[in-house]
Amino acid sequence: MKHIVIIGNSAAGINAAKAIRSQDEKVSLTIISDEKYFGYCRCLISYMLAGALKEENLIIQPEQFYKDLNINLIRGKKAEKINPKKNCVLLEDKTKIDYDALIIATGASPKIPEDLKGAGKHGVFGFRTINDVKDIMELVPISRTACVLGGGLIGLKAAYGLNKRGLEIKVVVRSNRVLSQMLDEGGAALFLARFAERGIEVLTESDVVEVVGNGDVKAVKLNTGKVVGCGIVVVGKGVSPNVKLVKDTEIKVDKGIVTDDFMCTSINNIFAAGDVAQTLDIIWQAPELNALWPVAVEQGKIAGSNALKRIGGKEDKMIKYAGSLSMNAIEFFDLPVISMGMVKVPKDKAQSYEEIIAADRAKGIYRKVMLKDNCVVGFIGVGQINNSGVFLKLIKEKTDVRKIKDDLLSDQFGYARIRELLSKEETIYV
Repeated sequence: MKHIVIIGNSAAGINAAKAIRSQDEKVSLTIISDEKYFGYCRCLISYMLAGALKEENLIIQPEQFYKDLNINLIRGKKAEKINPKKNCVLLEDKTKIDYDALIIATGASPKIPEDLKGAGKHGVFGFRTINDVKDIMELVPISRTACVLGGGLIGLKAAYGLNKRGLEIKVVVRSNRVLSQMLDEGGAALFLARFAERGIEVLTESDVVEVVGNGDVKAVKLNTGKVVGCGIVVVGKGVSPNVKLVKDTEIKVDKGIVTDDFMCTSINNIFAAGDVAQTLDIIWQAPELNALWPVAVEQGKIAGSNALKRIGGKEDKMIKYAGSLSMNAIEFFDLPVISMGMVKVPKDKAQSYEEIIAADRAKGIYRKVMLKDNCVVGFIGVGQINNSGVFLKLIKEKTDVRKIKDDLLSDQFGYARIRELLSKEETIYV
């Protein structure tokens, strides 16, 4: 019997398994996870930190899921090495698992700056897993202040959760605004104001150069010379793809594991999906890492389906992956935001782009559409996020909107307004 092995038990890995089982009930299927938990939603860990959700609320695939789909789930064991020549995976306990096809869905890990002095002290955490939340929570009762490094989505989620626990929060941001990869200055300003209202201090154009303390965290030192006292430090400076597993193999790695149009790596029977996989960005038309949950879900489905077809001799039926685009949605302190595609004009190509902006700062509303050659290439919505699905459709279809350009941010704009422009009918979720 053929055997497919999946390394990783999150969005990409789980959906790869579901795709395989939807087409073949008999093929042997194993998932290897270095965590002890059944499949859970990483996107929700900030709500667990805030006390709004319990650990069990994060579980999206309980034990019964794996039993029903006849999946051999190996929990709490790390895959240490891949041997593509012998078609096997070696676990940390030296167990060898053979495969006919392999799907690497190892995700990513918090990016800890290499030059950060004192990063190994007790009280310095990443913010990626249930265990991270549990470790942070051990110090919450004995800490008054927490310092968050980074003003991106991860950092602000941690700041939000710790604020809800009653701690004083300092967010240290290297750039001049929060959410710099997700918002422009206009949109970020609304978030900065909302965080300030809730007592969260954001120190922009600053950086932590040292974590101070004798074993335990006592403070952080900034590049300005300022020292900020704290008992908890959360590093939220993005993530790095977990590619160590493929080191010393012929699997090509660039920003992440390089994949082709079918989510296959440089080795014929090894696929990759999710935060570890480098794929085509449909906006930039270049290989990128779009480490997003819905992207991982889609890539996992395609990788799983194609791995099954490859070992089944049905390569002509394999599905092409159209590519991904950067898209995020979140809500902090009753202020919702969504962004997709390009959110700021490249400095050297300003003349090629057009921005349409509608804002009502008193009501906490900021919206922007970015256009290139009369096609929507990006959208930001802060405070008002209706029609987001319509803009996503326009971006993906590269629809010429010159006829309705002046209406894109009007109150009357919606699916009915763009129906005649679309290449085909499709349900739009708004």
